[in-house]
Amino acid sequence: MTTELWRLDASDLARLIRLGRVSSREATLDCLARIDAVNPGVNAIVRRLDEEALEAADRADAARRRGEALGLLHGVPVTTKINTDQQGQPTDNGVVAFADLIAPEDAPSVASLRDAGAIFVGRTNAPAFSMRIFSDNALHGRTINPLDPSRSPGGSSGGAGVAVATGMGPISLGNDIGGSVRIPAYCNGVVGLRVSLGRIPFFSPMAREPRPMGAHLMSAMGPLTRTVRDARLALEVLARGDPRDTRWVDAPLRGPPPGRPLRVALVPEVPGGETHPAQAAAVRRAGAHLEAAGYGVEEVLPPDIEQVIAVWHAIGSGDVFRMLAPHMERFGDADAILSMRHWLELAPIPDPLQVLNAFALRDLLLFRWQEFFMRHPLVILPTLADLPPPVGEDLSLDGQRRVLASLRPALVSAALGLAGLAVPVGSIGAVRTGVQIIPPRLREDLALDAGEVIEAAEGIVAPTP
Repeated sequence: MTTELWRLDASDLARLIRLGRVSSREATLDCLARIDAVNPGVNAIVRRLDEEALEAADRADAARRRGEALGLLHGVPVTTKINTDQQGQPTDNGVVAFADLIAPEDAPSVASLRDAGAIFVGRTNAPAFSMRIFSDNALHGRTINPLDPSRSPGGSSGGAGVAVATGMGPISLGNDIGGSVRIPAYCNGVVGLRVSLGRIPFFSPMAREPRPMGAHLMSAMGPLTRTVRDARLALEVLARGDPRDTRWVDAPLRGPPPGRPLRVALVPEVPGGETHPAQAAAVRRAGAHLEAAGYGVEEVLPPDIEQVIAVWHAIGSGDVFRMLAPHMERFGDADAILSMRHWLELAPIPDPLQVLNAFALRDLLLFRWQEFFMRHPLVILPTLADLPPPVGEDLSLDGQRRVLASLRPALVSAALGLAGLAVPVGSIGAVRTGVQIIPPRLREDLALDAGEVIEAAEGIVAPTP
């Protein structure tokens, strides 16, 4: 069995390799051939690792022949993002000045994938400094949405989303501070899991400056996949602890069974602006799938959504962007700088007292949401309030205003440090519509369970031609 292995998800591929029906070298060669075939047209993988991948695949096959213990992803090709440290590779983050910034060791998430036996076949694209929902930069160029080239593939993990969607690897590692895993999943019609604060350890071995506290509280790692079961598998691998991350939580991956019927709060129309009718319809459609499976579903608003979104902007502009903007002005490309300037014009940097108040309010809002979860353990919103934005939409002030209006639902889980599972539901024209499922803290299992129900009704995502 050596043809079109790239069509398989990681769960099936790992099983076949473990059983000896397929070798890791065969799987890796097939994946690299798929990259040869489709990557020139979409520019998702911007650094090929062919030689290293084949060497690692041969070591994986030799380990299996010796009868060694095999990791959960033994021999499975995966990709990583250009803003995440991988030993011996540049952590360039889409910035020309950082093109030769070589990581001396792996970030914890990359180390976890490596220890699980994964084979790294490439590095995926992102915007400069990973701070746009358009994956385009002066160093690597623009990543193309394979469903509709006129629209963004999402960001900042846009290359990851396209790589998974087109079959260039079943799992791609991303990260998310305001939607950067879930938005590319939505734009490319795949699955994306942003985890709870503390679930997957994070730090950069290359860091020489302090990281903004807002980034510590709102940013999280997460996989992009074509199946929900692969998201669950990747979570099991990535959640391995690292004592150097003081926020990592040693919590079980499956919590106590919730009361039945499990109640779901649907939010088809997100407060604070308009929601595209197709996105509202996707939320109701997801609710219908869950209701048919025995969930208790109702349209009800969680507390203070508009305040939660405002808190993200206060912390994002006042803490994260306050530290990032000078680096962007010095090293960023022209589009990234213009996008950031428009963003800060629409959401100006508040004074320090307002930022401190936002941090305090965030804790109160999280308490209110956790209380709401006691009655409704799942909340389902659109991933974005609008369709994937046209390419370059954020390069005018009015366009950036539309982008930020669409971004509202993506900011909610990030602001509160909650998980969010993006799954495709329905379609409009060439693109998929989609929802995100938000569970209580550290209950990714509840979101994944619901995601599997929705996936069973909608169908498994097939690789985009």
